[in-house]
Amino acid sequence: MKVNKSDEEWKKLLPEETFQITRNRGTERAFTGKFWDHKEKGVYTCACCGKELFHSGTKYDSGSGWPSYYEPVSNEAVIEEKDTTHFMVRTEVICSDCGAHLGHVFEDGPRPTGLRYCINSASLAFQKKDV
Repeated sequence: MKVNKSDEEWKKLLPEETFQITRNRGTERAFTGKFWDHKEKGVYTCACCGKELFHSGTKYDSGSGWPSYYEPVSNEAVIEEKDTTHFMVRTEVICSDCGAHLGHVFEDGPRPTGLRYCINSASLAFQKKDV
């Protein structure tokens, strides 16, 4: 379900760090986020709108200091767009429902996909459940 809010509305709803990362395309420092070393079973959701994004079974330790997953819950969960900021060419990962910046995806992940969805903890929430 698409979620459209103004920056002012998001600012009132979100903690400052989450707002800066998800709405202003920021990032958190490596090894500081609440989920980089999180190991519970469940589903990681968008911190802004609650959309299910990644199952815990696809999470792995990439050594990068950010939560890393080898695939989203579905092809429709996220949008990938070219990002040319900071003098680099990367692929940005965005929540398909609310447009929140989540992180980036790289082609250096494990099997079966070979992808590493490198996601900011502040852009995520977690629902504990068996998946």
